[in-house]
Formats: sequence, C-alpha cells, structure tokens
Amino acid sequence: MSETPETEQKPPERESKLVDGLTAKLGKDVLEVDIKPKRIKVKVKPERIKDAAEYIKNELGFDHVASVSGVDYPNDQELEVIYHIAAYEREDLRDLVVALAARIPRQDPKTPTLTDIWPSSEYSERETYEMIGIIFEGHPKLERLLLPEDWDDIPPLRKEFKNPGR
Repeated sequence: MSETPETEQKPPERESKLVDGLTAKLGKDVLEVDIKPKRIKVKVKPERIKDAAEYIKNELGFDHVASVSGVDYPNDQELEVIYHIAAYEREDLRDLVVALAARIPRQDPKTPTLTDIWPSSEYSERETYEMIGIIFEGHPKLERLLLPEDWDDIPPLRKEFKNPGR
C-alpha cells in the first residue's frame, strides 16, 4: 500500500475572515499568520502593534486582554511580546483567542503599552516588564509587581539568568 501525503486542512472560515480584514488593513506589516480552530496568531511589525490592537478591538469586537507574555530569543537578539485577546461581549467570539505578537530588539526592548486600548492588560504588562524586561512605553504604572522591591538582577525569564541558589 502506498502512502499519500496528508492534505493540508483549510483554515476555519470564521477565523480566516477575521484575519482577512486585519491583513487588508495592515498589508505587508502583518509578518505571519497562523490560523487554527478557535485560535489565531498574528505577528506584526512592532511599530504597527497599536494599529493592529485598535483594529482587533474596534472592528472585530475583541474587548479584553486575557494575558500578556514575553519570549526570549537570544540567538536572534529579540524578545517577542504576545497579547492573548478575547471577547466577553460578542457571544460569537467567546470561544476564540487571538494572539497578537511582535518581536522587538533585545537590547532596546520597548513597545507601546496597550492599556489605553485594553485596560485589562495593565497587570500582565507589568509582569512581563519585570520578568522578561520589556518596557511598555506610556504604561500608567510600570513598576514591580511580583519580584522583591530590592531586586537588582536581570529579569528572571531571560535565558542568561542563573538562579543563584542552584
């Protein structure tokens, strides 16, 4: 019996339509899209993250940030910020999560805050700031949240961090 290669499944229609509007708005500034049922990841140029966020909120109806995370890519000299965005108010979107991501330089890890678009991102941005070192410009209270006030080491989720007790 000969094996046939698996055919790629077509992305879900609902998710594809949502992404089509965003890519039409941002064009080449959308760098990568990954669509799965109930999950969308969109990576944009860092200077367009705020435009993408405004579109996702105002045009698509995603009304809150569930979490913000950061990923360290030391070999690429970049950090990635990822907003996990969802919707309470639109019943047809409640089961969907959009991950909005951008990569920024590791040596100058600055990106605009999205607290003015989604106030629910305030604490998650603070956690990402202190744990991985991403500076959210314009954040209303970018200060320690979980680490001790006298913390003087590098952010503990950076790859080069060495736990002194181990």
